[in-house]
Amino acid sequence: MTSPVVTVRRTDPVRQAVRLLHHHDVTAAPVVDDTGRVIGIVSELDLLRGEFEPDPRARLRPVNGLDEPPPPTVGEVMSGKVITVTETTDVTTAIELMVGLRVKSLPVIRGDALVGIVSRRDLTAMLARPDSSLRDDVLAALREQYPGLEVTVHDGIAELTGPADDVADVITRTVPGIVRVTHRSTP
Repeated sequence: MTSPVVTVRRTDPVRQAVRLLHHHDVTAAPVVDDTGRVIGIVSELDLLRGEFEPDPRARLRPVNGLDEPPPPTVGEVMSGKVITVTETTDVTTAIELMVGLRVKSLPVIRGDALVGIVSRRDLTAMLARPDSSLRDDVLAALREQYPGLEVTVHDGIAELTGPADDVADVITRTVPGIVRVTHRSTP
């Protein structure tokens, strides 16, 4: 999850929103009202609508119907249907929503308050973490209850060696980037 969130308002000019998304290197931004409540979302693709005219050099005849100005505000191009998740939404649910609904980002809310946004880039960043960093985080998470447990991590798969149980497994799975947990008992 990324926090704080880059947001826009319904009345913001499209060009201002384009510059904001480009400056922050994000692909979408929640649209919020004066209280900060999410009322929509606008993507790069939404912002591109009507902003470009066909190149007149590419056609033999002039293109008709280009007299309309591009949409001036975010409110005219945003999507009012926003799919949100909470801080406790399971990552697999977020992925299923992104794939099924073909969206790149999901605002994260707590009650009515916007607290973050999770994007496909956030999820791939979890998987891109080096195994050594994942191992350190697993060891830190297990240190208090399982000080003698040995941990190795390869390609995001954590192998616990020693007196591990289901609780150790669950704790290990909470480390962002761990994709599977295996156990090897010691005699």
